[in-house]
Amino acid sequence: MAWDWDKLKEQQKDRKTPIPPKVDAVIRRFGESGPDRRMWFWAAGGLFILMTLYSMFYTVEAKEQAVVQRFGRYIETVGPGIHFKLPYPVETATKVNVLEYRTETFAGEAPTAQDPNRDLETDDVTLMLTGDLNVAVVPWIVQYHVSVAKDFLFNVSNAQGTLRDLAEATMRQVVGDHSIDEIISKREEINSKVKALLQKELDLVRMGITVKDVALKTATVPPPVLPSFNEVNQARQEREQLIYQAKEEYNKAVPAAKGEADKTIKAAAGYAIDRVNRAKGDAARFVALWAEYEKAPDVTRRRLYLEAAREVLPRLGRTTIVDSRQRNFLPFMDLGGKKEGEAAK
Repeated sequence: MAWDWDKLKEQQKDRKTPIPPKVDAVIRRFGESGPDRRMWFWAAGGLFILMTLYSMFYTVEAKEQAVVQRFGRYIETVGPGIHFKLPYPVETATKVNVLEYRTETFAGEAPTAQDPNRDLETDDVTLMLTGDLNVAVVPWIVQYHVSVAKDFLFNVSNAQGTLRDLAEATMRQVVGDHSIDEIISKREEINSKVKALLQKELDLVRMGITVKDVALKTATVPPPVLPSFNEVNQARQEREQLIYQAKEEYNKAVPAAKGEADKTIKAAAGYAIDRVNRAKGDAARFVALWAEYEKAPDVTRRRLYLEAAREVLPRLGRTTIVDSRQRNFLPFMDLGGKKEGEAAK
């Protein structure tokens, strides 16, 4: 439909507003305006061409990667050096530092002695529930770097926020599996577990991030529960002391009893060996005597009698032996004047 310029002019006059000029009239006026305006026109065109050419070349530093997009669509990822692309806004190159280590700090504000009544159920990321149902303040840091620039830019809308959420969830999971004593004393073990689990979650969502280190700082308890925590620790120390004393007594009594038992067993074994050897010796002597007795019974009988008398008589003290054929007993009355130890026969 053609424009009715006359009618439009009349409407503009009625509204008392100027009529916009035609495009061909503007170009014609610009061409008739003189050499100065044409020079500015060519200068602006030349500047636009220079800017276009300048946007077609870009430099990527040694520590960077550049992600090239064409009308917003991913094309490629290029490394360090000078590269060429189509002019802006057809293609764009977004540079990402892939060697710089970045740090996320997780250290909220826990209740203090000046403000012990502050609500613990806040958005403080360091307040956590441990495996033994204690509340702990667990600050930590995460160091990471971008390993895949494309994934870092496109797979998540807010890479930093997602990283913080995953790190917090991972730390809470690991802390919930340990007691507060383990969190305080076994930080290296917890750091390793959190790092491995966090890297697994990051790889699962393909964020293009590699975790360098997880550093757990000194864990404490909030001031409102500190007195109860100290009482629990004191009770545990007393328990450990009693256990130590019991073990000390055990180490004293049990080895002594074992020593006495070993001594008794060895004494019994020695006594058994002695009795057996004596029995064997007596048996061997009896067999030898029996062999001699069979050869000469009278001589052997007399020798045994004399040996027995020699062994028994000294134990009887002063002894007087009277022959049955002796008729006069008087000669034996003076035996008391003998010296002690002598015997009268």
